[in-house]
Amino acid sequence: MYYADTSVLVAYYYPEPISETAEKLILRSKRPCISSLTEVEFASALSRKVREKNLSPEDGNKIFKQFQFHLEQSLYRLTVVEDRHYQTAKTWIVQFSASLKTLDALHLAIAAEGDLTLLTADKHLDISAKYFGIDVVNVSNP
Repeated sequence: MYYADTSVLVAYYYPEPISETAEKLILRSKRPCISSLTEVEFASALSRKVREKNLSPEDGNKIFKQFQFHLEQSLYRLTVVEDRHYQTAKTWIVQFSASLKTLDALHLAIAAEGDLTLLTADKHLDISAKYFGIDVVNVSNP
């Protein structure tokens, strides 16, 4: 099962060069997993697109409502970020061996703890996943 990170969800709902591949992988997967962290990051990504004038506020709201509808219809399996995820992320960060951002470490911990394959379009997250032995599919290079 896939754990879809925010970069993939944004491409699924907002046209980007990787959108077609993201759509195929999400639809082919049986209820890809996302986290409560992903929900917040998705809202933040839409907000940034609106602030940068790449998306109108109305379209941003439509996209977010579509995403919420998909959550309600169980297109995704929602995982709550738990203390164990924070502990795993912290353990990896303090190894000082990987260039790992806080939220990326949490995404990786959620995928690892759930024995999920990370679905990402983020090159750095892809590299870190491989470093920590997490199965990963890079949507930019499937």
